[in-house]
Amino acid sequence: MLLYPKNHKRSAIYYDICFMCGIAGIISSNSSLVDKRVIEKMMQSLSHRGPDGSGHWISPANVAGFGHTRLSILDLTENGKQPMHFMGRYTIIYNGEIYNFTELKKELTKKGFSFESKTDTEIILIMYHCYKEHCVNYFDGMFAFAIWDEEEQILFAARDRFGEKPFFYSFNDQDHTLYFASEIKALWAAGLPKNMDDSMLLNFITLGFTQNPLNAFATFYSNIKKLPAAHFLKYNFQIKQFDIVRYWAIDKSKKIADLKMEECIEQFSELFNSSVKKRLRSDVSIGTSLSGGLDSSSIVGTILKYFTNDLPGYNLEDLKTFSAVFKGFENDESKYINLLSQKLHFKNYQVSPGIDELLNSFEDICYYQEEPFQSSAMMAQYKVFEMARDHDVKVLLDGQGSDEILAGYTKYYHWYWQELLVTKGIRSSAIERKSISDPGASRGWNYKNYLAAFLPKLAGKMLTKRVSAKQKNHPFINKDYLQSNFDQTFLFKPVVRKLNDILHFNTFQMGLEELLRYADRNSMAHGIEVRLPFLNHQLVEFIFSLPTHFKIQKGFTKIILRKSMESILPAEIAWRKDKIGFETPQKLWMHNPLIQERIHEAKKKLVAKNILNPNVLSAAIQPKDALEEGNFDWRYLMAATYS
Repeated sequence: MLLYPKNHKRSAIYYDICFMCGIAGIISSNSSLVDKRVIEKMMQSLSHRGPDGSGHWISPANVAGFGHTRLSILDLTENGKQPMHFMGRYTIIYNGEIYNFTELKKELTKKGFSFESKTDTEIILIMYHCYKEHCVNYFDGMFAFAIWDEEEQILFAARDRFGEKPFFYSFNDQDHTLYFASEIKALWAAGLPKNMDDSMLLNFITLGFTQNPLNAFATFYSNIKKLPAAHFLKYNFQIKQFDIVRYWAIDKSKKIADLKMEECIEQFSELFNSSVKKRLRSDVSIGTSLSGGLDSSSIVGTILKYFTNDLPGYNLEDLKTFSAVFKGFENDESKYINLLSQKLHFKNYQVSPGIDELLNSFEDICYYQEEPFQSSAMMAQYKVFEMARDHDVKVLLDGQGSDEILAGYTKYYHWYWQELLVTKGIRSSAIERKSISDPGASRGWNYKNYLAAFLPKLAGKMLTKRVSAKQKNHPFINKDYLQSNFDQTFLFKPVVRKLNDILHFNTFQMGLEELLRYADRNSMAHGIEVRLPFLNHQLVEFIFSLPTHFKIQKGFTKIILRKSMESILPAEIAWRKDKIGFETPQKLWMHNPLIQERIHEAKKKLVAKNILNPNVLSAAIQPKDALEEGNFDWRYLMAATYS
């Protein structure tokens, strides 16, 4: 959507430059390692993240080198070029966008600062000059950036609160060398070896885990770490002191004063609308992803309501939405997509990727992702972003994060009912179970849930044992490989006393980051910027402070979002009773002989590496749906691709 009227004049409110880009750098006592040619190789590997230009810089003493590739979201002048310098002292490379940079710029103007560009990059530099590491507390945005202070010989790098933008690094404390980049492949381009972390691979094969819940630094490569979300890195090069600090965290136990539903809806809507509005700041075409579910539909509905009420000069017919549909597949959502587009009158473009697209795109998707992914649903997202690029849309709003913060998955019902058992009693819990809108969600509720409600620590231990047994009893894992690489930390299960406990775990330790990684790599593969309105930190803080019944009530998840949207969206969407993940017809595809041949070759490779036992070669391939339990054959395909 073109977010400015035809024949308009640009205003300060809607004029910004954001950088969905690639960054890379080297800091070293060995000046020969800070080599322009190495930095250029790193940037070449990241060229897809910034196809509109690149730049590099090396410090006067040859101890710091930066590289940057640029994806322009509007016409760029030389003033917006990166690496960017300030006061002859600071140099920055930056990937992301500070959504509140206009407001910050006004505050800095009051302090007497003037500006050479119209970028949020310059705002970060000046904020760092004013507040040093505390600057990150002022930012509402998605970002990964690095600043070199030539005067103090300090590198400061930071990542946004939820980990929307990536930051990988490798630090050798023997020769005091630090490599960092937006993607792992840039570190390989710099010469770092590709050393698989076999504990990560083991847990992916046997359990499907792509994260270590107790180690936010872990990647699938033992010599490469990621800067965790909501952390900053500070490397004082003069005294060789390397520190990583968490700068933000949610207080999941904090509760706001009692609110009536109407008051809660008003506050939620104000925060959500503000978040959407800020993420619409651009001078290029903006569109949205649209699955047909509540989250993406809420974003579309909010955009149209916002422009209808507040910006009558805008052409609403320019709104473009992009969807993946699979006609004939039981979880196809085209019915809801078409219903919404007919009611709200916007353009919807649909792609229907099939087995041929999976086969043709598989290597490319794996290349961009760099680490294993759990299902072929990845390909649908990849194709949606590709379609947006083909329609000249550079920015997409997307609904990720809503399920984790608003209890959108049906698995959360059990935790909610257990909380009610303890806080309100058996009768309240039973009433809620009977009102369930999805009968399948109550399947499996039994005496164990009663024990878990009143003995949560014991329940956590029992769940850990169950996961451990599942791993150890995997039918085809090589026992020596299992014994050598078993890591108890992967099996961690949180003590869940209330719904917020499991929501916090899935938002900040195990779950959301995986989805954000998928979205970042798939979008940047096509030069697309993805913005996530549900991940405004003030909105998330508010949601975590709400009582549980504002999230689940009378058999419905996301109750506060549903009530906020019921006047905007068709009831069939606002009050949908089913929950469909972003799925593809994977089970059907896995019957394809070419896919089965690839899986068999993957098994042979894993047997040769002594990861699987030879008897796996005689076992029939078991086609599974994308979100189905025991999706082992897909994991074998992934493991062989990356190991």
